[in-house]
Amino acid sequence: MNAPWKTGATQGRDTFAAFMCDEASLEVLRPITSEMGWAPEKCCKGGLRNAVQSLSITSSPNILMVDLSESGDPLTDINALAEVCEPGTVVIAVGQVNDVRLYRDLLASGIHDYLLKPLSPGHLRDTLIQAQAIFSAPKHHDPAVGKKHISTAVIGTRGGCGASTIATSMAWLFSTEQKLATALLDLDIHFGTGALVLDLEPGRGLTDAIENPSRIDSLFIERAMIRANDNLSILSAEAPIHTPLMTDGAAFLQLEEEFRQAFEMTVIDLPRNMLINFPHLLTDVNVVVVVTELTLAAARDTIRVLSWLKANVAHAQPIVVANKVQAQNWEISRADFEASIERKLDFAVPYDLKAATQAAKLGQTFAEANRAIKPGAVLRELGEMIHSLGDADVAANPPKSTAKKSLLGKIDIKSMLAKKNKSAAPV
Repeated sequence: MNAPWKTGATQGRDTFAAFMCDEASLEVLRPITSEMGWAPEKCCKGGLRNAVQSLSITSSPNILMVDLSESGDPLTDINALAEVCEPGTVVIAVGQVNDVRLYRDLLASGIHDYLLKPLSPGHLRDTLIQAQAIFSAPKHHDPAVGKKHISTAVIGTRGGCGASTIATSMAWLFSTEQKLATALLDLDIHFGTGALVLDLEPGRGLTDAIENPSRIDSLFIERAMIRANDNLSILSAEAPIHTPLMTDGAAFLQLEEEFRQAFEMTVIDLPRNMLINFPHLLTDVNVVVVVTELTLAAARDTIRVLSWLKANVAHAQPIVVANKVQAQNWEISRADFEASIERKLDFAVPYDLKAATQAAKLGQTFAEANRAIKPGAVLRELGEMIHSLGDADVAANPPKSTAKKSLLGKIDIKSMLAKKNKSAAPV
């Protein structure tokens, strides 16, 4: 009930069904369903439990209304409903609890809307019309539109360089600025911040996928992913730190495959150790954003990461982004950094502590909270560059390399490391 459904997934189903606990609600609902051309007999007596029992043996309707009045734990029961709902079902919940936190939690779980009893005919009619409009409107992720799926991996060369900040900003920009159905996959299983940045609870979707890869399909994706906005869904985790990551990576590959079917854009926040443990994760990635800083250690690791990418995923287009760039007090100048990695930086995001703090306080991505300042503008340029790669055949017409001829005579990383170690040695 969260992620976009595949084309054709809603064909051959009933248009509408409702499971209400009381006759008063049914008396309000049935005349409106008749007005909309739907069968009044599809409005049944019984709440959410009856809906789960019925849908476990029959196909889900396009639009489903369920009554939560008799539910002691609405969120848990909604998850049970998600297990039997087919992809693409628009669910409207009805209940008696007027709690904004419950309302937000239900929307985050994938519910289209939550209506309070007693039902208002006008409000009910408007909600059903909005739900019906979802099926008549063209889907952004529909393959008939002809847009190419772009998978982007974001890798930080050093911890704390801001790779997650850029990954979440890219996902937000694709989903809101360019109106593309976007999936954000945060593969930092224990310490990921993707959901945290978006002010969401990560849920158990990713850990469930790792534990049971065979369960991963379109229905699992729809149930497990958390919706951040109309076009952005996220799969993240906060696994207990005493639980090791026990997987061969099969779940991650299966998730990427399902994302290619359901979304137009995939953004993968990929911890650098994943390159060592699961190199096959980049097999079908189109773009790799390498996030770095202007420091000696970051220069060394940027060289190593770029070399690994060239040897293992030559088909992917690398984009090097320097983050937290200060006007002064840098450890290595931009010119020296570029000389050491033997290519130009594609983008440099200025350091702005106040802007980062403001985004954290608002529970928004950096790009969303800072649209009018220079760092936000740079991130938009980065997003436009990634998106533009989907309009061209990257394999047949790769962008011209920005690499310089070797200038290691100007700055020798090995020599600088040797000098640094020598100066730190005890006398």
